[in-house]
Amino acid sequence: MFDISLTEWVGYLASLILMISFLMKNINTLRIINSIGAVLFVIYGFLLTTSWPIIVTNTFILGVNSYYLTKHYRQKE
Repeated sequence: MFDISLTEWVGYLASLILMISFLMKNINTLRIINSIGAVLFVIYGFLLTTSWPIIVTNTFILGVNSYYLTKHYRQKE
């Protein structure tokens, strides 16, 4: 019935998680969930026989989210 490859499932899951992240009211929760989506998109980029635009963009997004989350949690200490 559903003839969807593992690669496509990873892409759909990454898209779903990314969309869910934008529904968050708390910016830190948004960044955490968005980071999970970015990691899945990086995996998806490699599964597509190395799609560099997807890999580079989502690695950047993951880096930005990590930077701001680290900054936020260090300020709390």
